[in-house]
Amino acid sequence: MQIILLEKVVNLGNLGDVVKVKDGYARNFLIPQRMAKRATPAAMAEFETRRAELEKLAAEKLAAAQAVADKMNGTAVSVARKAGMDGRLFGSVGNVDIAEALKAAGFDVDKASIRMPDGPLKAIGEFPLDVALHTDVLANITVAVVAE
Repeated sequence: MQIILLEKVVNLGNLGDVVKVKDGYARNFLIPQRMAKRATPAAMAEFETRRAELEKLAAEKLAAAQAVADKMNGTAVSVARKAGMDGRLFGSVGNVDIAEALKAAGFDVDKASIRMPDGPLKAIGEFPLDVALHTDVLANITVAVVAE
């Protein structure tokens, strides 16, 4: 299916690009999330008339994300969990727990934007993680997992 991207999508394209994607990806994700529209002649004409407005909105979102990232960079949050004598946790610390800790610190972050390359944290210690606030903006935080 041919679609017009209404915002930048990772590994797909930038605002205004006409790309071909699988039908299900377009119908089930991109179009409902208002990230894209079908590439019909009418939609392409409408996009060209609204292009400046959409670029302005994208620039505002990027600037807002950059401002939050400047405040968030270097932030350290602490999460307490029950742990055994050897320093391993009885459970794990996932992105939901980190999002709640960031919310308590004053940052409203979606749980899906927290990047955990090694999976959930299962030991006591400090772990550097990235938070993707925008497709182009990453903030570095430190999560300290402590024993209760």
